[in-house]
Amino acid sequence: MLNKLIIQSRLTLIHDCIEQLMRLGAMRRADFVGNKDIVAATESYLRRSLEAIFDVGRHILARSGGADLATEYKGIAKGLGDRGVVNQRLATTLVAMAGYRNRLVHLYHHVQDEELYEILQSDLRDIELFVCEITAYMERVGGAAIE
Repeated sequence: MLNKLIIQSRLTLIHDCIEQLMRLGAMRRADFVGNKDIVAATESYLRRSLEAIFDVGRHILARSGGADLATEYKGIAKGLGDRGVVNQRLATTLVAMAGYRNRLVHLYHHVQDEELYEILQSDLRDIELFVCEITAYMERVGGAAIE
């Protein structure tokens, strides 16, 4: 059985991170690039939102008979699509997000200010779509996940 409180708390965290990332994304490129504090905050909010995405996915898969799919991030992404929790297009995007999460955690020294700024400008909608799809999934299985 799904623990709706766990899912709700992670979706709330994602929502809060998105708000902060959108605020940072409203900055001018010239003010963002090279500002170590802003870049570090962006990395932190982005990494935390990605971790929460995969925590939600792992929980859903583990509790719905997909424990074998919940062992690594790309498997979680694929499993969510295969089980119809999210649509296939978003599942494909989640695979890419899993790769970027690994880059942030393991190859952090290669992450560039400019690439983070571009993510803020063009990719936050994918995170919002995840929240919407999980909310819809929770409603389908009998409980609202987030307002």
